[in-house]
Amino acid sequence: MEGPWVGTWRPHPRRGPILAEFITPGPKYWIPGTTGHASHDPTRDKAPAYTFRGAKGPAAENCSPGPRYFIHPSITKVGKYIPPSAHLIGRPKTKSEVTPGPSDYSTEKADKHVYSNAPVQSMVFRHKLAGALQTPGPGAYTLPRLLGPNTVYTHANPCYSMRWKSMYNSCFQDLAKTPGPAAFSKVELDVYKKRAPKYTMGLKTKLTDKFLRPGPADYCVGKVTLIKPREPAYTFGLRHSLYKAALLPRVPPE
Repeated sequence: MEGPWVGTWRPHPRRGPILAEFITPGPKYWIPGTTGHASHDPTRDKAPAYTFRGAKGPAAENCSPGPRYFIHPSITKVGKYIPPSAHLIGRPKTKSEVTPGPSDYSTEKADKHVYSNAPVQSMVFRHKLAGALQTPGPGAYTLPRLLGPNTVYTHANPCYSMRWKSMYNSCFQDLAKTPGPAAFSKVELDVYKKRAPKYTMGLKTKLTDKFLRPGPADYCVGKVTLIKPREPAYTFGLRHSLYKAALLPRVPPE
């Protein structure tokens, strides 16, 4: 069926007459109310009634405009009152002139002429001397030696020096020129003693087929369906009540 779904109701023939086909008097009877003053129920008591009076109309002989004119609050009996106030206006346009400011003046140099100051020393750079005044200074002269044998006008004291150790007629003098222990090469122990065993680290050898045996990891113990109809299964059972009798009867002690 095409079109939107409108429910399970479908048009059907009427089963019998409806109430709207019968003629009745309807709400033709009127019962008086119990509120208000007009048409009140005579069998009920009336409560006191209050009304709001309308506005009084203007009298014809005394017709004035009334307070229809607006008077500003600043108007008093002596005149208009204007409180003091400040006005914000724009900056007037003036001709800009470049004049020296306060930072352009230096008054520190005039303090020594106005106030009493302590003497002050200053450090200035070194003046360049003229060519005529360039005389040799103390570092330009070389004084004669005062120490050692070669002095000019002083008496020379005896001088001693430290000589190296002489090997003549000494116990360390090797007259025969014999070789020492370090002159001989080291002899291997395997030459005059039994040779000790030696070990080396070689590569890992490959096992042959006769040594290949299945290990524990080669077996799968989980596949029990080969020997049993199904695998074992576990479930969570219901919690037994503490007040429920046990399945096995208790045996009284002897």
